[in-house]
Amino acid sequence: MEQYKEEFIEFMVDSQALKFGEFTLKSGRKSPFFMNAGAYVTGMQLRKLGEYYARAIHENFGDDFDVLFGPAYKGIPLSVTAAIAYSNLYGREIRYCSNRKEVKDHGDVGIFLGSGIKEGDRVVIIEDVTTSGKSIEETFPIIKAQGNVEIKGLMVSLNRMEKGLGGNLSALAEIKQKYGFEAHAIVNMQEVVEHLHNKPYKGQNYIDDTIKAAIDKYYETYGA
Repeated sequence: MEQYKEEFIEFMVDSQALKFGEFTLKSGRKSPFFMNAGAYVTGMQLRKLGEYYARAIHENFGDDFDVLFGPAYKGIPLSVTAAIAYSNLYGREIRYCSNRKEVKDHGDVGIFLGSGIKEGDRVVIIEDVTTSGKSIEETFPIIKAQGNVEIKGLMVSLNRMEKGLGGNLSALAEIKQKYGFEAHAIVNMQEVVEHLHNKPYKGQNYIDDTIKAAIDKYYETYGA
């Protein structure tokens, strides 16, 4: 596993963005782990988060894109901080864009925040985590309505590696099948378990045998 992935797993734990225990997800599933990008609230956390996204985006998509699109609302700060990090790390000026939930009819009019999307743009969508692909279902037509726009792919922070809503494929695999573009994550849950299982971090064993058994049982039912 790449070092930046190991560092990102520890960063998620340090920031309390990734927690282990018993959680009820929006889908109704009872999960032994929970990921919440809303836990990144400080300047340092956002700076580091942007750098991890930028590294993963560069690794999977290279420089072959023009715009980072973050769906409202959590995707807004993600697209901003990742665009800044991409400039700092790779010297490439990537524009950020996000959508509004309601179209603005005065001042900075329209549905977009940031640069907007224009004919010929190549777009990478950036999100925190995708369980069902619902946000892509909402934003895909908005992006494609801007003309001859190519969606290069989707980048999320954590691949939960569980079935989407359509069957036995993971949510990321469903997105690729339905929309035809690549979907990647900075890390997946297999890598998280590999890095943390019975390997105390800062004096705490986040994934002991009990949590590991709960994760294994969860994937027996919901694993993709």
